[in-house]
This record gives sequence, structure tokens and C-alpha cells, in this order.
Amino acid sequence: MTKQPRRDGVLALLGGGEWTDGYRALDEELLEASGGTTVVVLPTAAAFEHAGRVVERAATYFESLGASVVPLMAIHRTEAEDAVRAAVVKEASFVYLSDGSPPHLRSVLKDSALFAALVHAWHRGAVVAASGAGATVVCDPMVDPRGGAYTVGLGLVADLAIFPYHGSAADHLRARSLDLLPKAATLVGVDEHTALVRTGPGAWQVRGSGVATVYRHGAQAAAHTAPDTVDLGER
Repeated sequence: MTKQPRRDGVLALLGGGEWTDGYRALDEELLEASGGTTVVVLPTAAAFEHAGRVVERAATYFESLGASVVPLMAIHRTEAEDAVRAAVVKEASFVYLSDGSPPHLRSVLKDSALFAALVHAWHRGAVVAASGAGATVVCDPMVDPRGGAYTVGLGLVADLAIFPYHGSAADHLRARSLDLLPKAATLVGVDEHTALVRTGPGAWQVRGSGVATVYRHGAQAAAHTAPDTVDLGER
């Protein structure tokens, strides 16, 4: 059997505030890039915040864009190992991870059948969008919101850390994340209603109304706004 070539899809890392008019133009483009009108929504990170209501909000929003939502209620670890749920994600053309609790999302998805399915879908060209907690967790290292330090993320993108809600974050958390940034990693602070979008290896574009601030060791912080292109290397 011939192995299919990897052709990563679009990856959108949102600073928070998903499914609002601030992302409308971006989400229309993500739908077009997916080639479909169906979005698989994982409200896993919102397990403690009425995940059902999160899905309802997503459904109402995407309906206004002419699309429909398939809710994937993988709230607990056992559900993330469910073969039926994993198959839905594996065949999806557009997968969206909601905001919520980063530690919970990581504990549910890490080394799971569901996350393996997500990686497979992305590698074959599916669009993946992750907001807030989702954006933090899919990268590695992962910013721990409980103190601004780092822990191991899921590694969909390596050597990149995302700090969501950057413009409104507490100063001491931002400072701690900068102080503890691993030397091999790049930290990008992404404001709410702002996204960092990967359209190809090393090629990222800022979208939305806020700022994406890039931090690297030995370099001054660089603030970018839409539609700036940011070179984050082969990550």
C-alpha cells in the first residue's frame, strides 16, 4: 500500500473569543479552505463551563455562515479513546477546539485515539482551529495559565508556545512566561479576537483586530497586526 504524502492543512491559533463577528471573515476563509460546510466542534476544554451551551453557540454562529456543526462530546478520557468519535475526527475536513481549561483539555487528549485522529486529519489537509486553551494545548511547550510557567503540550506544532488573551493578561503572568521561555522555543502572545494562521511550513499570518507579539531569546519583542506575515521557521 502506497503511503499518502503529508499535506498539512490550515492551522488557526486564536487568542480567544471564538465564534464572534471578530472572526467572521477568517472563519469564512477557513470553511472555504476546508472544502466543505461541516465543522466538527470539540468542546472538551469547556467541560466545566456547560459544554452543551458552547456547542449551541457554535452551531448558531456557523449556521449564519451557511455551515453546520457536528458536536463531538469528548468530555472525559474514556470518550477520547472511543473509536467511533475518533473516526469522526479522522475523516473531518474542519475541526474546531473550543476555549476553556487547558489542563483538562490536555489530560483528555494527550496520547489519545482522538488526538491521533486529529493529527491524521490535519496531515491529510483538514483545517484545524483552536481557541484560547485549545491554541495553548496543541503547541509544545504549553503555557500553564495557573502560573505562567511551561509544561508539555500536545506538540501539533513544536517549539512554539501560545499565550492567549495576551493584551488583557495579568502583567506578572506575562513576565513569568517570558522569564521561563525555553531557549529553543518561540512565544507568541495573541490578543483576543486575533489569530495566528499557518498556511504552510514556517508561514504564518496575523488575522483579526488585535496584536500578535513574538518573543524570542536574544531579540526584541516584535508586535504584528493583520495582515502581517510572521516567519516562525519550520515548526
